[in-house]
Amino acid sequence: MRVTAAVRSAKRSPFLQVVKSAVATISAWLIAGWLVPGPLPVFAAIAALLVVLPSVNQSFTKAIERSVGVIIGVLIATGLSLLLGPQNWVVLLAIVIAMLVAWALRATPGMANQVAISAMLVLALGSSSPQYALDRIVETLIGAVIGIIVNALIVPPVLTTSARRDLGLLGTEIAASMDRLAAALLTTQKPADLQTLMVEARLLRPMQVAAAASVTAGEESLTLNPRRGSRGEIAEMRALFDTLSPIVTQVIGMTRAYFDHYDDALADEPTVHAIAEQLRRAGHDVRLAVQVADVAPEPSPLTSVIPALTAPLQVKPPASGHWILIGSLMEDLRRIRGELVGDD
Repeated sequence: MRVTAAVRSAKRSPFLQVVKSAVATISAWLIAGWLVPGPLPVFAAIAALLVVLPSVNQSFTKAIERSVGVIIGVLIATGLSLLLGPQNWVVLLAIVIAMLVAWALRATPGMANQVAISAMLVLALGSSSPQYALDRIVETLIGAVIGIIVNALIVPPVLTTSARRDLGLLGTEIAASMDRLAAALLTTQKPADLQTLMVEARLLRPMQVAAAASVTAGEESLTLNPRRGSRGEIAEMRALFDTLSPIVTQVIGMTRAYFDHYDDALADEPTVHAIAEQLRRAGHDVRLAVQVADVAPEPSPLTSVIPALTAPLQVKPPASGHWILIGSLMEDLRRIRGELVGDD
């Protein structure tokens, strides 16, 4: 691993985020210095800097974590200083006790670090009076509140673009996988062809994970966000993901069953032809659902606005020895239909 990979991100954060962090930090410094006279308002500046995050909801959560951590850390430092006096070794003792208290409270890593850092800063800055402790707590709360306000008022982020892109790619690839499997069912396959079909189907899983993360990030970015116009849009994306997610499992399962039970006589089985036709229809309806949700990477002129899945497929027991495979494909196809059409 290169050394730069440990200190550099693969993607640069938006410049607007830097501007908001700077505005919040400067505002917290000036306002806290005016409201709480005394030492430099370091706690306020740090709180504001840490609270400005990619979403307003994250900012609120970080503000709570930061504030509670500071309160506990300041109280520990003040109590130890009043009890043991201004000794240098008290700083080390305060750090250890702060970490133990955070561990006992099952605090998050961020809060645990904040407890220890706050205790150390209070003692290192050279004051331990109750008034000093109260001022630092108030100062931290001021910085946290300013960080939330700045993040909410200056172009609060709405992370729906990535969700739209990843959902569109997932739906398009699901439909393509259905079409590939439908075509494979009707032709003789070589071992290499079967392996390729299986690998392509398995690639749906990381795309599903990426889409889930993007939709969740989009929902989080709109929580506590004054820009409410996109909430209906992200709700539609969540509904589409909830529809597509089980279909990923079914498509991979159908491809796996075909891979495991394949033989050259399958293409001559009449029921297999009917299943292939239903797969093509299901692929069409997946593309239609993606376009209706307005997340398609590019509209397909071949996609009709009328759903292709109509009556459920009903077949007679196969005359050949393929009944295990056909039964498996039929069950997965039933579940796909249930997701797309909404019936069992």
